[in-house]
Amino acid sequence: MKAGPDIAMVASLVGDPARANMLTALLSGRALTASELAQEAGITPQTASSHLSKLETGGLIEPEKQGRHRYYRLTGTDVAGVLEGLAGLAARAGHMRVRTGPKDPALRRARICYDHLAGDLGVQMLDSMKKQRLIRQSKDAMELTGEGKRFIAKALQIDADALLHPRRPVCKACLDWSERRHHLAGTLGAAIMERFTELKWAARDSTPGSRVVNFSRNGEKRFAALFGTGE
Repeated sequence: MKAGPDIAMVASLVGDPARANMLTALLSGRALTASELAQEAGITPQTASSHLSKLETGGLIEPEKQGRHRYYRLTGTDVAGVLEGLAGLAARAGHMRVRTGPKDPALRRARICYDHLAGDLGVQMLDSMKKQRLIRQSKDAMELTGEGKRFIAKALQIDADALLHPRRPVCKACLDWSERRHHLAGTLGAAIMERFTELKWAARDSTPGSRVVNFSRNGEKRFAALFGTGE
């Protein structure tokens, strides 16, 4: 037996269609009940219980009890990153679902990727930040520049020092499945998305499992002013 991480075990957990649908629903960043996840997967609650047990044992999800209800969420941003990366790989390889719903264009335009902005607007934001030299990217890393620190403090009231985290980088490139380019993750990506919500520039769709992010008219204007393409 070869030593090292057992990626086959993780792949087998993600590879089941029902479990993949459950995990994708949890990319919304919200904790969902077993019934909600069963509905997302199109299976019975009894079958969902078995799948959830396997995902929990495998370390991909964790339960949270609140009153009589039991909720589930992803165990961390690393799980979310793997799932978004797999979605990007599936899109590049042409493994797309045939049916698209009415929210598909909205999902591609702006959506939540666990706790940060993804989709066309997420990619646009990262491109703009690099163009404005707010973020510096090398082959191996991405970092917030001095100008970037001043920018987020003035424009969004985000303290750069508060972004430091022992297990998570400030800036991280996350492969966007619909754009097949990168959007901004890390503690900065999460803080910006949280600030958009606090300022009421954007709001997440309230439907359980939905990842769509809707920008208000004012939010669109403010976003364009900060991260517009300039075209």
